[in-house]
Amino acid sequence: MFPGQEYGKADARWLYSDPNIVSLEILTVVLDGFLVLLLIHAIVKDKYYRHFVQIVLCVCELYGGWMTFCPEWLIGSPNLNTSNWLYLWVYLTFFNTIWVVVPGLLLLQSWLSLKEMHQKRNETGKKSK
Repeated sequence: MFPGQEYGKADARWLYSDPNIVSLEILTVVLDGFLVLLLIHAIVKDKYYRHFVQIVLCVCELYGGWMTFCPEWLIGSPNLNTSNWLYLWVYLTFFNTIWVVVPGLLLLQSWLSLKEMHQKRNETGKKSK
């Protein structure tokens, strides 16, 4: 069984070609796939643009999640099965929360790293004056 079929028991849009879901998944595979590869390269090679790519990737993921669920919520969630505990709390809540928490933590990591770099640059600039 395809994993999407199991998840489709909680979110019926995955069982048919919902245009919103398909368009977001195409964008995710193409754009986010490229950004993931670029981010891996930037991390491994310690490139200066690492945090820029990480921030863009995280924002893309958060936006994709929002655009997946917000339209559904606005129309009353007819495709979401919230009557079953497993589907509501495990499939819809827990697994989708991961797609918010991980990008959120990576955004925090980038924020703190950029803040640290900025502070070091300012301290170095003050010492040389």
